[in-house]
Amino acid sequence: MVVPEQGRSAGSPRAGGRWRWLRWVAAVALVALLVGEGVYLWPRLHESWRALSEIHWGWAVACVVMQAISLSAFARVQKQLLRAGGVRVSQRRSLSVIYGSTAMALTLPAGQVFSTAFTYRETRRWGASPVVASWQLAISGVIAALGLAVLGVTGAFLVGGSANTLALIIPAAGVIALIAGVRYIRSHPQSIVGIGRWGLSKYNSLRNNDPHTGMARLDEIVEQVKSVRLGARDGSLSLGFSAVHRLADVACLGFACYAIGADPKIFGLLIAFSASKTVGSIPGAPGGLVIVDATLIATLTTAASISASQAVASALVYRLVSFILVALVGWVVFLILFRKHQHEDLHFDLAVEQREWTERRERTEQPSATHPLGKDSPSRE
Repeated sequence: MVVPEQGRSAGSPRAGGRWRWLRWVAAVALVALLVGEGVYLWPRLHESWRALSEIHWGWAVACVVMQAISLSAFARVQKQLLRAGGVRVSQRRSLSVIYGSTAMALTLPAGQVFSTAFTYRETRRWGASPVVASWQLAISGVIAALGLAVLGVTGAFLVGGSANTLALIIPAAGVIALIAGVRYIRSHPQSIVGIGRWGLSKYNSLRNNDPHTGMARLDEIVEQVKSVRLGARDGSLSLGFSAVHRLADVACLGFACYAIGADPKIFGLLIAFSASKTVGSIPGAPGGLVIVDATLIATLTTAASISASQAVASALVYRLVSFILVALVGWVVFLILFRKHQHEDLHFDLAVEQREWTERRERTEQPSATHPLGKDSPSRE
């Protein structure tokens, strides 16, 4: 009895010590990055502070307005895609989820994971099926990536350089494949069901499972996919609002430059914006802290042709609006509208799982004569 207790007590500190060691390394690395950036920018900080002290508040307000328009447009994308899946939701509720999920993505470690889970759960609360909720998340992300690729390629062409067309082709192909796949399943459900049942039957045979295993779940998934009706109107509106989302964010960056008296080149803004969003998507510090700032400063100086001090001040104004202000508003929205949901999440998930399990069990227990692999089929020995 003594030895196992000692083993457990010895193992726990070792595991805790290992994780503490990793946290210390991450903290030291972050401090080193901040110190390095401070040393690099120190000679320019005086000029940048002077530019900030003479800020044009009209342009600063316009910067805030453009960021609000950008997030509102992205909420419209979410609303239209859910509408295509048969889920009706108001713009106010969609926008509140966008603010809450954006705050998580910007401020939490691995924020994209929490943001996606939060959005998925809330869309399920609105009545979206698992397939519709997942499809909405996937296609909205691919459309956003397509918009970013278009901006980057446009900026590269305007500056007279070459652009990697794969950055444009891959997300465009993703959008087309997602839409085409859903439309094909909706138009030819029997062919997909037949292929799926054949594959499941082979899998069940190999695993020595009951031949009916997974058949009800396959029918359920196909029915959920068939509920997605992305017509020309919803598709066009989704693409249009996604373009507004990106262009308004670019305008926010441009107005941040104008607010401190800079006069950036338009194509340089496109390149700086695309580069900062790309590096910001790399897992690391919350909100791309330091990485995005350094990228913005470097690209605004080289591509947008503004001075280093102006680039520092512009990046600071833009990040204050798109990072700090949006995160603050998002967490306030979350605490007011969604905090009580978190206490209900376990019960909600259990209720959903119980309901779906019951429905699958009822389908499975229906008289086997109605099933394609019916009562007269050879049973498993």
